[in-house]
Amino acid sequence: MDMPAPDPAILSRKAELVARLDAVLPRDAVITDPAETRAYECDALTAYRCPPMAVVLPTTTEEVSAALKVCHELGVPVVPRGAGTSLAGGALPTADSVILGVARMNAVIEVDYDNRFVRVQTGRTNLSVTGAVEEDGFFYAPDPSSQLACAIAGNIAMNSGGAHCLKYGVTTNNLMGVRMVQMDGTVVDLGGAHLDAAGYDLLGLICGSEGQLGVVTEATLRILHKPEGARPVLIGFDSSEVAGACVSDIIRAGLLPVAIEFMDRPCIRATEDFSGAGYPDCEALLIVEVEGSEAEIDEQLETISEIARRHNPVELRQSRSDEESARIWLGRKSAFGAMGRIADYMCLDGTIPVSRLPEVLRRIGEMSREYGLEVANVFHAGDGNMHPLILYDANAPGELEKCEALGAEILKLCVEVGGCLTGEHGVGIEKRDLMGYQYAPPDLAAQMAVKDVFDPKWLLNPAKVFPLATAQAHRTAAE
Repeated sequence: MDMPAPDPAILSRKAELVARLDAVLPRDAVITDPAETRAYECDALTAYRCPPMAVVLPTTTEEVSAALKVCHELGVPVVPRGAGTSLAGGALPTADSVILGVARMNAVIEVDYDNRFVRVQTGRTNLSVTGAVEEDGFFYAPDPSSQLACAIAGNIAMNSGGAHCLKYGVTTNNLMGVRMVQMDGTVVDLGGAHLDAAGYDLLGLICGSEGQLGVVTEATLRILHKPEGARPVLIGFDSSEVAGACVSDIIRAGLLPVAIEFMDRPCIRATEDFSGAGYPDCEALLIVEVEGSEAEIDEQLETISEIARRHNPVELRQSRSDEESARIWLGRKSAFGAMGRIADYMCLDGTIPVSRLPEVLRRIGEMSREYGLEVANVFHAGDGNMHPLILYDANAPGELEKCEALGAEILKLCVEVGGCLTGEHGVGIEKRDLMGYQYAPPDLAAQMAVKDVFDPKWLLNPAKVFPLATAQAHRTAAE
């Protein structure tokens, strides 16, 4: 994956940059030792690495503003970073950039149960938002698989979802307001603790903008009452295509489970070896969870079971207790870690119409055999957000390039059937060069024009989202 060469003029200003950052930030907030900056050379897409010129770790919005002002005046690119769990290279630095990490900004600022919101600094982890309100019977709905580690900042940048997004939506459906610092240090507030904001929907523009428009330092998040109860059913099938057809039938029946998760044999095998969750020996399985009162849960699970029986499942297991529910979810929650034990992998993030699941799963299987690389599928089947894991050997010459080529073909397939390149991981560098496959030149031009408004010098999160040649041509024309 190509990255732009560092600008010698920027590198020559490193001493001045560090001195000025030291003058406006706390003593331990600026990191320049190469041994320490190496910890920030990549995110969870570890195939690509580049140590930054420096790292700053502020603790307040005011410190973020001060750091950005310095970088803006010196023309130094800035890469915002949450927890570094991005799977698309969204936080990959360039050699002439400064990483601005929000990990130290993790405070709960305000909780309002009457109006059902919590305001937090965006370095706070996803799961700990629920942790701050669950004793009072509330929770924060978006639940990415990395929710134990991922930060709200990254969730907002990539518009992350999770297993329960089928019912509760993704980050944008649960984000009420943000405090954001623009590249020149200007602090703006968008949205707030109310249903809707006057004027243009700038909040909707910021959520999913991948750190291209500003650094979000505080977020007002919608919290919900915990449901009365929830239980899953585990359904095993003798083919992935049949499992996909079952998902389509559940959605077609008008049901709205809180989650429909899919795993195929390679993933089932790996997670079972890792977690011992008790999954059946089958080609594919679904975990379908519903919630409500006990009577509602029983009725919904029985309807789902009736639909599943039409597809001749090899196993159908309804949970009857919290312990059984935890066992059913155990393997799914550990799937990505389990796969990492057996091979290097690249995790994709295409989205497709649910009705095309059987066809897409079949074609991914064909592509896998054609490229000679195993693909494990685990994804949010209810909303068609697929996460094929392409297994490869990072130490074998040419395997990464072959993996990239297969990944590109799978993502093109998603667009071909009416879907899109990304659901919740973002574009980053992984899909940057595929943007022209989904968007026509006028579409890309409109998106880049928005960046011109918020970041005229194009210093925020460089070399991401837009193809390098397209972005350079746009900037040249603008000048």
